[in-house]
Amino acid sequence: MAGTVPPAQPPPGPPPRPLFWRWRPNPLRRRTDTVRAWLGLTVLLAVLAVAPVAAALVGDAAHRHYRDVARHQQQTRHLTDAILVHDAPRHPEPGSDEEKKTRYPVEVRVVTREGRTRTTRAEVHPGLTADSTVRIWIDTAGEATDAPLTGKEVRSRAAGWALLAAIGVALAGAAVHAVSGLVLHRRNLARWDAAWAETAPRWTTPT
Repeated sequence: MAGTVPPAQPPPGPPPRPLFWRWRPNPLRRRTDTVRAWLGLTVLLAVLAVAPVAAALVGDAAHRHYRDVARHQQQTRHLTDAILVHDAPRHPEPGSDEEKKTRYPVEVRVVTREGRTRTTRAEVHPGLTADSTVRIWIDTAGEATDAPLTGKEVRSRAAGWALLAAIGVALAGAAVHAVSGLVLHRRNLARWDAAWAETAPRWTTPT
């Protein structure tokens, strides 16, 4: 149809570009290329500067938190003898590796620090008979519980949170770079459409 402007077609994919091509002066370099180059460098430097600080702050806060948790657990939990009320199941083959790893929850009788006798459920090795004695951790209420956190576990959890903080900063930087790149790409396409709308009439011949 005469006077119809064909839709703009984006340019073909660019050939492989050398490293730092956005920084190299050339007539085809767009302003958005320079902006994206500087933005990428800024984001990279920001991530390198913020990630260690975030990791240190989060790791220190996590270490203090878990250290307090471990101290509270040490004050409210203690290791004591527990007597099985019933026989434990014997499902795994005796002497097998599976038997060494398997635990079954059974009722046991314990004495709290206040001298009260009560029953709770604790995980024990298979095959133990009633009246067998096992060592378990209990809390102030006499309930079976896990052992208090060790210093190694405290450091390990703190290091894990520090690593997560550093990864979070890196992911945030990558997201900022990706979103900004998308915005700049859309701006390039909009400018391409505008330029094509001005140029296309001179390239088309009315029929």
